Parts: sequence; structure tokens; C-alpha cells
Amino acid sequence: MIINSICCLGAGYVGGPTMAMIAAKCPKIQVTVCDFNQKRIDAWNSDNLPVYEPGLKEVVESARGKNLHFSTEIKSAIAAADLIFVCVGTPTKSYGIGAGRAADLRYIESAARLIAEVSHGNKIIVEKSTIPVKTATAIQTIIAANSSNGATFQVLSNPEFLAEGTAVADMQNPDRILIGGEQTSEGQAALEALVSVYANWVPREKIITTNLWSSELSKLVANAFLAQRISSINSISALCEATGADVDEVARAIGTDSRIGPKFLKASVGFGGSCFQKDILNLVYLCESFNLPEVAKYWRSVVTMNDWQKSRFVEKIVRTLFNTVSGKRIAILGFAFKKDTNDTRESAAINVCRDLLAENAHVVIYDPRVPKETICSDLLEVGVSQELIDSNVEVALDPYSAVKGAHALATLTEWDEFRNLDLPKIHSLMLKPAFVFDGRAILPIASLAQHGFDAFIIGKGE
Repeated sequence: MIINSICCLGAGYVGGPTMAMIAAKCPKIQVTVCDFNQKRIDAWNSDNLPVYEPGLKEVVESARGKNLHFSTEIKSAIAAADLIFVCVGTPTKSYGIGAGRAADLRYIESAARLIAEVSHGNKIIVEKSTIPVKTATAIQTIIAANSSNGATFQVLSNPEFLAEGTAVADMQNPDRILIGGEQTSEGQAALEALVSVYANWVPREKIITTNLWSSELSKLVANAFLAQRISSINSISALCEATGADVDEVARAIGTDSRIGPKFLKASVGFGGSCFQKDILNLVYLCESFNLPEVAKYWRSVVTMNDWQKSRFVEKIVRTLFNTVSGKRIAILGFAFKKDTNDTRESAAINVCRDLLAENAHVVIYDPRVPKETICSDLLEVGVSQELIDSNVEVALDPYSAVKGAHALATLTEWDEFRNLDLPKIHSLMLKPAFVFDGRAILPIASLAQHGFDAFIIGKGE
């Protein structure tokens, strides 16, 4: 099966960058990224991309207008494609059975129905969205019941393992590409067709092939294990603060053990992003559905620890500021969930700001990549009223205007520019005593003390 044309449904954080890389590495394949959102498509066709990733703009510009296209003409793109990536959203359900845990698959179902409606000939459908195990069966059932044009379909699972902030590098040199297919001759032929696309730049030994169910489940498990490591080291950060130990030194000591390794052992105010919490909760729901309550409870504790770490951080701020932050100006540096991305989904900063606002604090936020409209929208979504946002939230243009007249400064994203702040200038701008709460452990402890700050660093003893 030769792939000449690819259609991607969904122009978000997964679809846009992934398809841009495929187009750049496979110049003989026409790649069309589709979305109903005209504003998003217009942004992909402009100089101001809707997704910020270091190096992404250069990759897009190298192929856009040649073999990379962004369009709202979804039906024609599906009809012309040999291979269709499904990269639509699968948010956690907010209603009905499984609310707060199960994945909402309405967009997956809509995509399947649309594919069935307009397809002719042989099509390969690739699940790229994060979905529950056995979703491929649902897609196959929907398509079989709705296809009337004589088309044949094979469904593959190809989960993404990109880390936001390093997505371009991850795609250029991935740890692995995982592809799952049915154990039939047709399924294996479709699987090898997708392998041939990635093989244009990924060594064959890095392309892992397996059955559908193992591939679908592997994505949830990978994110659950990574989040588990973060929650584990965050639990130890609290113990380090209580005992006078240094969580970074503890992490370095255990990370040199080859059985443990050093990655994802950086203590912080909490993990965020579009995947970790959503995927763990989906895993919890799956375990409950298969009558495995002990397994569900185990994985639910990872999220519980993450929530506790954020609330503990806010409590530390309030108690340190003489048990009240009412009317006090608190400068927040960083709103994205991690550096080098403009993604704020499940960012720890959202909950920290919400809880500070609930204490009547005046919150001033600076982030180099997150616009004011996103900040306000995120706060509204977690229950902060528009009235409170209008009166008690400011968005600053730089760190120094944010800290001017502030009672306290809190770092919530590990942007590189925060590591090189002019500390004497910041101290001079703040009210005294000048309190610093470093939720990412990125500020120099000795310099903070030298310049007169009263500092709390996550995971560091007094």
C-alpha cells in the first residue's frame, strides 16, 4: 500500500506539529491538516502560528504551500486521502456516566461518521488522539454501519509521545514510534504502510509494532508512569522541607541508580498539561469499568498528590504573609504549564491563582507566551467570576512591572528568563519584607538571601 496523500482531522497541539514534520520529511506525500475552526486554520496559514514550539515555525514554513496544507475543506481532504490521522480532542467527560474520569469520545465518533460518509476505495484510519483501549472497535463499528460507497478501512493505533516544549526535537529524533494494528493480513499491510511513512527519517529499529489494544493502552500507561514519578518526588519535597533536606540532592542521589534514572524527578508546584491528569483519570475509569477498584484507587492517588501539592503551595503563601493575602499584590511569574510552550491546560498556575483570588489577593501575572485572553478564559473556567477577574487580576508585560509594589513573588513556570532576573532591582521594587515562593526551584538560593529576600523554595529545608 503506497501512501501518496494524508489527511489529518484536527489542527491542534498534536495534529499541526506532527503533520508539519511528516510533510517536511516526506516531500512526495501531500499532507492536509483540517479543522472546522477557521480562525485556527488561518493562524496555521499565517506567520503567527496557534501553537508555540521552538523550531516549529521553521518546519511549517519549509513545507507549507508545497506539500503541507491547512484547510477547512474537510470532506474533500478525506476523500482524497489514502491515510487519515484522527487528532481530535478527547477531553475528560464533565457530565453523565464517568464524569470527571472517562474520556469524552464525541469528537472521535463524529470523525468516524464523517470518514464513512465521504470515503471511497481503501482507507487507513490512524488513531492519534489519546483514547481508551478498545476505541478502535467503536470506530470500526461506526464506519461499517455508515459506509455505503464500497470503501474498505483498516484502523491503526499510533499514539503520540511528544513532550510540549521539545516537540520538534522529539519528532525529529523520537525515542520510539508505536504502531498497533489488527493481526490480519490486511491489518499488517496497513501497519507496514504507516511504518513506511515514518521510515523516511526514523530508524526502523525505533518503530515498534504491536496489536491494537496494547498500543492504545500504552499511551495511558506511559503518561501515568511519568506523572507518578512527579507526584512521588513532590511528596518527598514536603518531607525535605520538614526535615531540612534538599529534594534536588535527594533526586540526584536516587537518579544515579540505573534502576530508577534521573528523568521526571524535578520537584515543583505540580504537573500540568493536556495529558497527564486526563490520561490517569481515564485509566482510573477503565480500571473501575473492569472491576479493578484497588488498581483504580492506586492511580487516583497520583492525581490526589498533585492536587495537594498545589494547595499546599498556596497555604504556604498565605501563612507566610501573616495569615492573610487579602488586598495584597502577588506577582505570578509564569502561567503556561511548562516552559517553551503557550499551552496552559491543567497548568498549576490556574489553581494557584484561583485559590489566591479566593483569599482576596490581587494577582498580577506575567508569562512571555500566554496572552491575557487565555489567562482570563482559564480563570473563568475554574470558577473565578468575571467581576473578580476585572477587579483583582492584572496581566503584566514584563516581570519587573509585575513585581512593582508586590508583597510576594511566586514562580510557577520554569521559563529560562526567570533564572536570570535582576534580583537587586526586583527587591527594590517590592514591598518589604520581600517574599519569594519559588514553585519551580529555579532561582538561586544564595543570591536570594544575599539580596535580602525572605524565600521559600519548593523542596528545600528552612
